[in-house]
Amino acid sequence: MDKTEFAFFRKQLGKTQREMSQLLGTSIKAIHSYEQGWRRVPVHVERQLLFLASRKNCNEHNQVLCWEMRGCPEDRREQCPAWEFQAGELCWFINGTICEGHVQTSWKEKMESCRACKVFASRF
Repeated sequence: MDKTEFAFFRKQLGKTQREMSQLLGTSIKAIHSYEQGWRRVPVHVERQLLFLASRKNCNEHNQVLCWEMRGCPEDRREQCPAWEFQAGELCWFINGTICEGHVQTSWKEKMESCRACKVFASRF
């Protein structure tokens, strides 16, 4: 997540930098640093920010289940944590999902795949 995207999601949530620091459990200096590009946004902060933004945008009309939208075969569904926990609208948030036919090995790899996915796009 780059500085522009971080600032976009903070503003989408309607939070000041101070409020965002409290919400994310970090210092206001860290928030400043993320938005100025002086520090990389840590994975745990990115995940929490995306989760909060997805919940803010949540409504009955965009409850997209990934396995339905992507047409996953039953054998893949049964191996996937998103299916196991019935969290098809949060597949992008759950590590170990079986997208593109395999499990991504890192959050960075997962997010590259998710950002190109229509399920992820439907959340934001």
